[in-house]
Amino acid sequence: MRVGLHLSILDGVEDYSVGRRFRFAVVDLDKAKGYPLNFVCMLPMQLSPKGNGVNVFAKVFGDKSLGVAKELLLGALETESDSEVKAEIERRLKLLAPKQVVQIACSGCGKPFQPKRIRRFKNNFCLECMEKKFGSRTQ
Repeated sequence: MRVGLHLSILDGVEDYSVGRRFRFAVVDLDKAKGYPLNFVCMLPMQLSPKGNGVNVFAKVFGDKSLGVAKELLLGALETESDSEVKAEIERRLKLLAPKQVVQIACSGCGKPFQPKRIRRFKNNFCLECMEKKFGSRTQ
């Protein structure tokens, strides 16, 4: 199946106060020449929704869904000329990128670590320094 994107722009949608709402339909380029006959599914904003179950896009493309989504968006970004649409495509590409782990430097030893939010004043200490400074009370 050769896939592509079809862009739908919804102007004046009541639940969106400002701007336009963009929807990207995934189409099968081998199935038919025109939309909606070649419709497969909608491209979701995020591929792994929290608590909502698996979306249709993930069901159709399975383990390859992240790669297919990136490929479709990058292809659309190259061919698109409208600046608003390009900005929306770039925003969606950022949503697909993995989130970086936040690390801070320990106030005690200077070693970078991923903070656990136990109490506000203890956030700047790594686990080893917390045990040295506060003992077993940190558990």
